[in-house]
Amino acid sequence: MKLKQIVVSIENAPGRLYEVTNALGEAGINLRALNLVDTGAFGQLRLLVSDVATARRVLMGLQIPAYVIDFVAVEIEDKPGSLARLLKPLTEANISVVFMYAHIRFSSGNAVMIFRFGDNDKAIAVLRAHGIKLLDADDFGILENES
Repeated sequence: MKLKQIVVSIENAPGRLYEVTNALGEAGINLRALNLVDTGAFGQLRLLVSDVATARRVLMGLQIPAYVIDFVAVEIEDKPGSLARLLKPLTEANISVVFMYAHIRFSSGNAVMIFRFGDNDKAIAVLRAHGIKLLDADDFGILENES
């Protein structure tokens, strides 16, 4: 199952992350997960939000270019070696990991990993074939709408 997240580049300057998160909060957008990576003068911010289309409109209104990309979310045991066991069949199928980060989910006792693969569709098929639990929009409380 492919899900959607927003990606923006924001200047590495005081208040820029606040500006983004405040505007989204004022628009009633709930942040489900985020990842901010330093790329020099700018940071790349990945956002899992409750309403992708509205969040994108809010950010574009702030003159912050926001684009939407697909990702895959999986749930794995919170035990040593679980990530390696998930990655092994993907490696054997010659699927590259473009990016990944963890999402903390305390209630289930499991870990949630967010991925973008070189071929998301092929990765989904491999993960399903190996019994890996894929998460959907309902698991994150994300509205499924066009962006």
